[in-house]
Amino acid sequence: MNLQFQNFSSLPKYAFQNRYNEFEELKNQEPEAGAYPFDKMEEECGIFGLVSDENTDTFSLSQFGLFALQHRGQEACGITVGNDGKMYSIKDEGLVLDVFKTIENPETFMGNCVIGHTRYTTAGDKKKYNYQPFFAKNEYDQIILSIAHNGNLTNAKQLKKELEEEGVVFRATSDSEVILRLIQKNLDLGLRGAIKATMEKIEGAYSVVGVTRNKFFAFRDFNGIRPLVLGAIDEKTFVVASESCALDGVGAQYVRDILPGEIVYTSDNEKGLQSYLVKENCTNRICSFEYIYFARPDSMLEGINVHEVREKSGMKIWEQAPVEADVVIGVPDSGVPAAIGFAKASGIPFRPVLIKNRYIGRSFIIPSQEMREHYVNLKLNPIVSEIKDKCVVIIDDSIVRGTTSKRLVKILKKAGVKEIHFRSVSPPIIAPCFLGIDTPTKDDLISANMTKDELRDYLEVDSLEFLSVPNLQDILGSKNHCFGCFTEKYPVEKPVEEDLFQ
Repeated sequence: MNLQFQNFSSLPKYAFQNRYNEFEELKNQEPEAGAYPFDKMEEECGIFGLVSDENTDTFSLSQFGLFALQHRGQEACGITVGNDGKMYSIKDEGLVLDVFKTIENPETFMGNCVIGHTRYTTAGDKKKYNYQPFFAKNEYDQIILSIAHNGNLTNAKQLKKELEEEGVVFRATSDSEVILRLIQKNLDLGLRGAIKATMEKIEGAYSVVGVTRNKFFAFRDFNGIRPLVLGAIDEKTFVVASESCALDGVGAQYVRDILPGEIVYTSDNEKGLQSYLVKENCTNRICSFEYIYFARPDSMLEGINVHEVREKSGMKIWEQAPVEADVVIGVPDSGVPAAIGFAKASGIPFRPVLIKNRYIGRSFIIPSQEMREHYVNLKLNPIVSEIKDKCVVIIDDSIVRGTTSKRLVKILKKAGVKEIHFRSVSPPIIAPCFLGIDTPTKDDLISANMTKDELRDYLEVDSLEFLSVPNLQDILGSKNHCFGCFTEKYPVEKPVEEDLFQ
């Protein structure tokens, strides 16, 4: 299929009785390496790629695209640029703008193609050799292949062992390098053949962008678990990214989502992008949590606007669990559209009562428990006059460990709220994710260890409700999405713990 575009106008439950004290201890635990543990599930990364028939300002465009994806990872970022058959790469710890400021020779990173990556690093994995893009070099120390990956492979450990037995040397501890080395190993099949052979070996979730000396490519796993969208700036310049907000950031028109099992690539014989389906008729199983929390609200995923999903979820949970109250408030940022939807459906006024400090760091150093008690006030602080002596409905995107929710309730009570009705617009999170999301273990997922009534008492709220899985499916218009963290049923076989790549 030729993708030239000419027209741009148009489980068993744990015993509950002893769980209260265990979860109380969570908020008193010492932070690892001095960093306060966040009470959210975190996306692993965002990826971006651009290719043009002509040289363009790949330095600026990749910066803009990655900046639009900054919410998907804040620990590190990097780019690889193709320029007249040569490839140049830079990657470092820090936010996108901070890393780009360190580039002293922007002209080196001007070319006709670029890929980029912005990374969220899990605990114990914050090593520079794991920053992306990954690249392979030839005997002359020249980069010949580079990739950026979003997702997680479930058979990476086995594949790495097989490759090492064949003499392949690994330089990182990331499953993404397995993808790189498999493509490199099979390049004698041609680029498309090498990618196809790789996709037929790897299992799990993956969206990948990549470049060789003279070609660009992107591909997505057979279930489409992690998002990947395609856009075009003009008939000569194409963009691939984790979310459509990155297309907007570089002035590209959204074309469509990359299909599950699809490779898009440039070739020597055809202009524009070519498309090849490694496997026909794949079912799209995109992660439902992308719509609930990860994606930016202005993004389109699989033709669905994220903000609309969140607003509808608020309306739906009002239908599911109505309550009388004076005011509706949303936990910034992803809880706010749902709160607006709840207010529309119920007639209860919405007020932007919780003020978010947008400059708080991900590794806030808090050496003592006394100071950690003030942490939530630093992140979220209420306008007391709007809620004092009132019955409030608080809308959040999810409840993970429950520690932040409990502290937030405490803050609201201190502000003089009369009643608190808590609504989560995701179903109870009862299982960890192994497909590209940093999730607490099942022992730390509070809904996996408490009934709804026990959690209501633990949070000390007057009522508690979660959006049901059937209602979430109704909003998304499909039962095919990945709902694994809510149902413990995944699109791919769950690996045993010892098989996970470390």
